[in-house]
Amino acid sequence: MNYQELKLLEDDLWEAADQLRANSKLTASEYSMPVLGLIFLRHATTRFNDLLPEVEKAVPARATGALREDRLKLGFQGKAAIYLPETARYDYLAALPAGTNVGEAIRDAMIAIEASVTDQQGNKLLEGALPKDYLGLEQDLLAELIKIFNRPALQTAKGDVFGRIYEYFLNQFAQSGAQEGGEFFTPPSLVRMIVNVIEPDHGTVLDPACGSAGMFVQTGHFIEEVRHKHTVDTDITFYGQEKADLNSKLARMNLAVHGLEGQIRIGNTFYEDHHQLLGQCDFVMANPPFNVDGVQVAKIKSQVGDHQTGRLPFGLPGIATKTKGKNKGDGETISNANSLWIQYFYSYLNDTGRAGFVMASSASDAGNKDKDIRQKLVESGHVDVMMSIGPKFFYTRSLPCTLWFFDKGKPEDLLDTVLMIDARNVYTVASARSHVFSEEQLANLTAITWLYRGEHDRFTALLASYHSKAGQYLATMPERLAADGLQIKALTHALRDFAKATEDDAAVAAVREKLGEEHGITDEALTHFRSELAKLEQQAASWDATLAQSLNDAKPLQDAIAALPDNASFAQRKALQDKLDEANPGLKTALAALEARHKGWLKLLELAEKSLRARQWAAFDGDATRDAKKALLPRDAKKREKPTVRDLGVEAFKRASYFVAQGHWLLHRFSDGLYADVPGLCKAVTRQEIADNDYSLTPGRYVGASVGGVGDDNGEAFVTRMREIHGELADLNAKAMELAAAIQTRFVELFE
Repeated sequence: MNYQELKLLEDDLWEAADQLRANSKLTASEYSMPVLGLIFLRHATTRFNDLLPEVEKAVPARATGALREDRLKLGFQGKAAIYLPETARYDYLAALPAGTNVGEAIRDAMIAIEASVTDQQGNKLLEGALPKDYLGLEQDLLAELIKIFNRPALQTAKGDVFGRIYEYFLNQFAQSGAQEGGEFFTPPSLVRMIVNVIEPDHGTVLDPACGSAGMFVQTGHFIEEVRHKHTVDTDITFYGQEKADLNSKLARMNLAVHGLEGQIRIGNTFYEDHHQLLGQCDFVMANPPFNVDGVQVAKIKSQVGDHQTGRLPFGLPGIATKTKGKNKGDGETISNANSLWIQYFYSYLNDTGRAGFVMASSASDAGNKDKDIRQKLVESGHVDVMMSIGPKFFYTRSLPCTLWFFDKGKPEDLLDTVLMIDARNVYTVASARSHVFSEEQLANLTAITWLYRGEHDRFTALLASYHSKAGQYLATMPERLAADGLQIKALTHALRDFAKATEDDAAVAAVREKLGEEHGITDEALTHFRSELAKLEQQAASWDATLAQSLNDAKPLQDAIAALPDNASFAQRKALQDKLDEANPGLKTALAALEARHKGWLKLLELAEKSLRARQWAAFDGDATRDAKKALLPRDAKKREKPTVRDLGVEAFKRASYFVAQGHWLLHRFSDGLYADVPGLCKAVTRQEIADNDYSLTPGRYVGASVGGVGDDNGEAFVTRMREIHGELADLNAKAMELAAAIQTRFVELFE
């Protein structure tokens, strides 16, 4: 299941579930946990079923009934799935006969799971975490929900499909206003960026504001996808603390649904430190609440400096001059808790530990006591990377933010510098109110940190991956263009035959008689169609020649990509990229020709069908044109249609060109495969430079403005899109004029 298919599936599931919510008496907050509980159960069953055959091999054939279940439960210990009692498996619930109390069955299933899921010490990992309030819900609603999450595509889904659907639903409930405005949910783009930079793959991992445990889940993905290991085989332990009881339950469910184990405790991190991991963590990750005020000074003074707890090694931030409202009478309070969080994350690290966290942009420049704290952090030499993120990455608020990274194990040669990255102009528009990082944007930003750390081989490997993907799409072009050409040929023949029929007086007369006095088939219209066909055939020759040339040019490129071994040197990769860059304008020209060819022939078909009523003519091949039209139009994704011939042909050119452009993005900025400051993007700043700027840690203050260079695709992409918009507008204006003329004609006829 690819990304687009998964996205469609997620949207379908959400739309169905949301429709059910709309038709029930439930609010979003009431509905969210029961739905997430069913998703959890479906995914847990899928993982259980995947591992069941392996576990059953170790169960003696003579073991039956309760003995067999005990052996199965034992066999699931240490596996990347949880044991499920028979009556708690989704298959059992989906097969319940009509009239069964579905709510009671689901509740009992949740109770049974909580009782059976334990760690090696016998502690119940999900005790009190699963939703059980199903008895008061409409039985028909619950039965329908079970069907929704039991669709064939989900029964056979492999990998982490359900985990992603689970995260998607967390996101959707955040957007719909459930779960305290979505404050528990950290956008996956930011979580992945944090994980990519600090690379948590072992030891003790802490998130003292863990929300729904997204940081831990992404760590699991990183270990499996980048380190190519299973988390159950990795020496890693997750510790989380969360203030809200509901969010802590979500965290425990989220860990379980991904086959991860962790210790999640409920507590206010400002005042409580349940895990007692000061100076012991290999990795700390978090997205704490921004700009919290009202933290009581009296309760945190003992954390300062060399005091017993020592979680605030650089002192207290500013203290509010006056307490108001709900804090009145609580004594002195901290005016802004951002610097508390920053110190917590630093103090939990061991001597080689790394931290990555999300923070309000204002914290990078805050003055007074906050500035003093930043100064001490900078002087420690452990501030590693600062990355500015633009607005719209959060689902419930559009403010920008900054990602902070600490590294207490920085090599000596980097102790005096901080890498500043301004990524505010790097994003992909997911919707009008939401931005994300694409896979390639995440990889390219991460590659900057690799170069900064001297990891040049990883940069070369990323470049190689783009070359490989470009080559894969280049290889598909001959077959896809051939299929496209067959459809164009069929449509061309049909329209040519039709044009000949428009010159046959008998055929014209027959159609006019068939349609009656208001046939609209004028001699001028017939002549105009033939004229448009002649013009199109002249243009088509040029388009066909461009596409044929593109195939000739693509073959040596594909061969050059295939000829390089996986371990090719940077110099070889750079030489190949030069060839690809030289060829990329040709790919874009060919793509424009392909789309123009589709548009031209479909527009002529529309002229024949609407102006000349082509389907009323005996000489018109309606079946052939219908099939060709369907093949040459984009698929309707909402109808779950498969990609059309047109989609596949366009994709080959677009994606090949896209991956060439990704390689260009890297080498246009880092031409020698070594780190270099790039205006508007990144700069390695010394501690003295930071001191000269009042200890500001805002990247935009250092990197300067970007300088557009020759070959940079940003300007070209803008011009191309503006041309597309202009062309679309011209077509709409032309159609509007035709419609206005038709209305005017009808109006005149009406009153004659």
